[in-house]
Amino acid sequence: MKVFYPVIAALLIFLSSCKNDKKELDEPQEVVSEESHVKPIQIADNPHYLQKENGDPFFWLGDTAWLMFSKLNRSEIATYLDDRKSKGFNVIQVMVLHALDASSPNGTKALIDEQLDQPNSSTNNSSYNYWDHMQYAIDMAEERGLYMALVPVWGNNVKSGKVSESQARKYGQFLTERFKNENIIWLNGGDTFGNEYTEVWNTLGFSIKKGSPNLLQTFHPRGRHQSSDWFHNESWLDFNMIQSGHRRYDQDDSEKAYGEDNYKYVDVDFNLNPVKPTIDGEPSYEGIPQGLHDTLQPLWNDNDIRRYGYWSVFAGAAGYTYGHSAIMQFYSKKDGAGAYGNKTEWSEALKAPGAKQMKYLKELMLLFPYFQREPDKDMVVDQGQKYDYVAATKGVDYAMIYTYTGRTFELQLGRIDGERLNAYWYNPRNGKDLAIGSINNSGVQMFNPPGDAQDGNDWVLVLTSK
Repeated sequence: MKVFYPVIAALLIFLSSCKNDKKELDEPQEVVSEESHVKPIQIADNPHYLQKENGDPFFWLGDTAWLMFSKLNRSEIATYLDDRKSKGFNVIQVMVLHALDASSPNGTKALIDEQLDQPNSSTNNSSYNYWDHMQYAIDMAEERGLYMALVPVWGNNVKSGKVSESQARKYGQFLTERFKNENIIWLNGGDTFGNEYTEVWNTLGFSIKKGSPNLLQTFHPRGRHQSSDWFHNESWLDFNMIQSGHRRYDQDDSEKAYGEDNYKYVDVDFNLNPVKPTIDGEPSYEGIPQGLHDTLQPLWNDNDIRRYGYWSVFAGAAGYTYGHSAIMQFYSKKDGAGAYGNKTEWSEALKAPGAKQMKYLKELMLLFPYFQREPDKDMVVDQGQKYDYVAATKGVDYAMIYTYTGRTFELQLGRIDGERLNAYWYNPRNGKDLAIGSINNSGVQMFNPPGDAQDGNDWVLVLTSK
């Protein structure tokens, strides 16, 4: 199987070229660690899903902010987190170390001599070091009710052979002793294969779980793979994560060959035992070239982002992670050439339409009894292929059916309670409803969404018992 560079590989090249170009910071502020008021997320009683400590549903709506700790100063961190909070995001995915020579924006190195088991506690013309800066960001997220999903060390650093099992164990101990905030979720791995350096990944996973047993942990895998490929039965892995990746149908040369059908990964995980939640933690990013490396290719857009979100969640995922090419690398023009041809400033990319639309997915999922929800492949008479695929999910007295193209489809009714149903269309682009009316809950019925059938004319048919 041909191996491609990970999403972050090119990123590290241009970062290393400008790592000595120090960014002006705000005046240093003392970070006071207090007991967290954001309680850990838990596996729900229905273990396909996540819940808050009080038992309320927790729908993971993540954003990809990989290079926050090394690229953003403190005022920029606040700007970014305020924006994501306002758009309904509740999980922020960040690399702790994108490389072993990582440094904070003021130039303070994270490690001594690039040794993973030697965190650098010194400062460099500042009252705080790399780990203080990281603590500040974590605390700022906590104040806004956001969870930080942290990748301890990006996968290519382990793949290089520069991280031993002993170092991984000590590093895991350091992280869990230093960062006791309860708004952390751990993402072991980092765009990598779990069947390579498996002992290191298991050692790091067990070390983190031992030091923070109440915090959830998963494994962020290589593109077109899922954590369950290698670690589903490991006790340190609480839920699964998928990276469905950034390739089109015709660009996917992987063994599974799921192409853009990210719901197929979810379907595999949903049917595993023991039951664990699963999330597509890295689908195609908004604004990134299709296939990543050829910058002349079309860019993935908000239509695609919605499609991946609804497809995966309707298949039974416990949430969804959004990403934007400019934001995941926090690109600024002073960086020079951006990775994957990106030319958009990260602050401008905050306004991207896909990010604004993600909240409508979360709001729809939480509108109905959440923990009884399950996928229903048999409700749609002909689910279709590729972009014409129609996905259905249901509870006891409600059902939702998603079409990406707005094509006409037929449903086998009578699969939820009630003699008659209230029906309406839900618009994923703006969260607004369009009434249909009352229908009989029996037989096969045809539904024709508003507008012409075409990619991006996506709609959700919502059926509820009267």
